[in-house]
Amino acid sequence: MMEKLREVASYISTRYQKEYGKCIDEMKLHKLLYFAQRESLVQLDIPLFSEKFEAWKYGPVLVPVRLLYKDGLLDAPLPEDTVRKYSDVFDKVFSQYAVKDSWSLSALTHGEYSWKHAREGVPDGENCRNEMDIDDIRIDAQRIKMRRYMLSIIKKAN
Repeated sequence: MMEKLREVASYISTRYQKEYGKCIDEMKLHKLLYFAQRESLVQLDIPLFSEKFEAWKYGPVLVPVRLLYKDGLLDAPLPEDTVRKYSDVFDKVFSQYAVKDSWSLSALTHGEYSWKHAREGVPDGENCRNEMDIDDIRIDAQRIKMRRYMLSIIKKAN
């Protein structure tokens, strides 16, 4: 069963506030949600939530989250058993990506196959509402898995 997007976005927003002492900006929230979705595919081979990202000019965006963020409605608690189930996913995303600024995260997402594929034919810097396919995000997840596997071999060899 996939999790509810509002609860996942609320969890990331609340955890960010606790760890960094400030409110997460909207761009960073969208990027952390993208990396959480990809990381769930890397670690568990299942999507975290069912909603689709749109390939906006600054990277993946979840339109329902835009509205929740704007209206201050990111206050739905993620059930404890869900937090436990995805703790390694969230921990990886926070340790690797939450520390980076929003524009760096945007640049990282521009290197993702899923974002580039959804924007094929769209001129750089132009807006678009094309949806990113979960199977394309799976391709990005496989690339991450392979990269981590190769790094683990290199570390063992040294």
